[in-house]
Amino acid sequence: MMHELDRLIKQIKQFRDERDWKQFHTHKDMALSVMLEAAELAEHFQWKTKEEAEEYAKTHKTEIGEEVADVAVYLLEFCDILGIDLIAATKDKLAKNAAKYPVEKAKGNAKKYTEL
Repeated sequence: MMHELDRLIKQIKQFRDERDWKQFHTHKDMALSVMLEAAELAEHFQWKTKEEAEEYAKTHKTEIGEEVADVAVYLLEFCDILGIDLIAATKDKLAKNAAKYPVEKAKGNAKKYTEL
């Protein structure tokens, strides 16, 4: 049975291929696109206080969700192009972070692991 993430990647590739855009979707351009879309996501919160950002997020979920989706689409295609299993890579990274940030040292603390 195809995993939901695999179906989504297939749908992204179909959208891209129907438009003959694969020629433009190199790993370099996908990485840049992730960064550009992440910047557009961040722009929603720029110059807002914590309280303003929280209120804005409540009233602009659709617009924020669209930016999140843009980031996700480019990230998923980037992973597909390079043959990176996003789920496995994420699990591996979480395991590494757990070792770098043990609960007893990192709980409630925003310091980098080199400072713990």
